[in-house]
Amino acid sequence: MGAYLTLSRDHWAKLARRRQLDVTSETLAGLQGLGDPLDLDRVRQVYLPLTELINVYIENTAALSAQANAYLGLNVAPTPFVIGIAGSVAVGKSTTARLLKELLSARRRVDLVTTDGFLYPNSVLAKRGLMHRKGFPESYDQAALLRFVMAVKSGQPEVDCPVYSHLIYDIVPGQKVIVRRPEVLILEGLNVLQPARIRAGGAMGAAVSDFFDFSVYVDAPEPIIRQWFLERFAQLRRTAFTDPDSYFRQYATLPDDDAMAQANGFWDTINGPNLRHNIEPTRQRATVVIGKGPNHDIDWIRIRKI
Repeated sequence: MGAYLTLSRDHWAKLARRRQLDVTSETLAGLQGLGDPLDLDRVRQVYLPLTELINVYIENTAALSAQANAYLGLNVAPTPFVIGIAGSVAVGKSTTARLLKELLSARRRVDLVTTDGFLYPNSVLAKRGLMHRKGFPESYDQAALLRFVMAVKSGQPEVDCPVYSHLIYDIVPGQKVIVRRPEVLILEGLNVLQPARIRAGGAMGAAVSDFFDFSVYVDAPEPIIRQWFLERFAQLRRTAFTDPDSYFRQYATLPDDDAMAQANGFWDTINGPNLRHNIEPTRQRATVVIGKGPNHDIDWIRIRKI
């Protein structure tokens, strides 16, 4: 039987007929990532029903909070509804996060934070010999990330987190993102569904995912994700990498064959192993798994049974 219900793209397309999509092609153009095409049909047929499903969870979580208050004789305000979005590099999780934020914002106040801001600065990673493992769980300040999510989930009026720049490939000193009690917080990152670690002495710690009310894992076969990664690298060589301030400026000027050999090496030694050993094993922890095929077409959606 399994823990999930698997629904086809056609099933979701039928659900979509019940809802109005208030997003333009121009808006979608600003949301999609490199090599991750979006069109109105895809959004209407898949992401609109997913948004409405999330709204069902939000509304019922609020109702449960009210019922618990009534039973306990309390008047505690509901805390932000936290959504985790996980998946490999280049699979399209950032596009999914931005799109869900756009769709949910039609009815609610939504903030989006990426876990990149909780990577250790390059100086710390270099000191610890972890520059070649950037993106692996140990490259993040897990304690700071956990404190951030706990603070948001506990209803603190203002919580801040660091800012990461993909241009300089590092944390930006002195810059912060401020989160002020949104109705919904979307937290997007490679490893957000990691389980709690066992501490020294055998005690079990808390995990960021313990504070999620809903989670999405964006999935695709590894050979397809690898190809998307290589295609994105080639696009970046012609665009962002050409910026004089880019950390990756050297790859824009390499001969094509040499640059792509480097990109394949990045996949073989960093992104591929991280996907297989750390990211993919968390897939079964998600509320919803989005299954992609070539060209980022969504073939199926799996929903955890309630």
